[in-house]
Amino acid sequence: MLNTLGIVQLRLATGSTDRGGYRGAGRKLGGKPLLEWVVRRVTDCELLDGVIVVLGEGAEDAVLAQFVPPDVPVFTHGANDPLSRFAAAIDEYQPRAIVRVCVDNLFIDPALIDRLVCAAGSDGGYDYVGYCSSDGTPTIRSPLGVFGEWCSADALRTANRQAKQPEDRRQVTSFLYSQPEKFKVRLVPVPPQFDRPDVRLSIDSDEDWEHAEEIYEAIGPDELDWHRIAGLLDQQPALRRRMADLNRDCERV
Repeated sequence: MLNTLGIVQLRLATGSTDRGGYRGAGRKLGGKPLLEWVVRRVTDCELLDGVIVVLGEGAEDAVLAQFVPPDVPVFTHGANDPLSRFAAAIDEYQPRAIVRVCVDNLFIDPALIDRLVCAAGSDGGYDYVGYCSSDGTPTIRSPLGVFGEWCSADALRTANRQAKQPEDRRQVTSFLYSQPEKFKVRLVPVPPQFDRPDVRLSIDSDEDWEHAEEIYEAIGPDELDWHRIAGLLDQQPALRRRMADLNRDCERV
């Protein structure tokens, strides 16, 4: 049995700006498609026992599977909602826990994932462990785009049986972290360099892609850890202002 399995998920396409979901997974940075890029970042984690990509069974999914590195398994399932697909993947691979990473998190950091697995511990009895901002908001609900989230396989099976709301079935983990009275939840504070409203590293628009390219060109492919990204952003007030504007625009939608 695997201890911790990394699962990379593509978001459902939601609109014309969905550059980080189905429409954007093949867009390239440094010559690599987004999906391949994120998968490789996750496989660099030291505390994951394996990594898979979860897809549906449609024609569009078959195209996306071509962007997955050949040494990484692709699990396909015909369910309409992501939560059902995750539950089916757990039944197939039988991990004790998973780390979920969304493909729009281009700058997902392996060190922060390993830190998350350590925070979950081997005997903490947690159902969900994730990062949060200083106001307590889980980072999965933010545009920070650097963090994954951990949950036990049993808790996710419970969510799959009990979650009825479409949002809970689409967001996979929201049924867990939104009910700390029912599930044992631990939220780890984000590094203070990212606890600010003018940081946006998730990919959801053409301008997000432009920002990602600026960061990539400034730092290069081999040193894209969160420390260097935070340091670069600290020296780029104009870039942070554009990110802050995008965050405010999204809040108004």
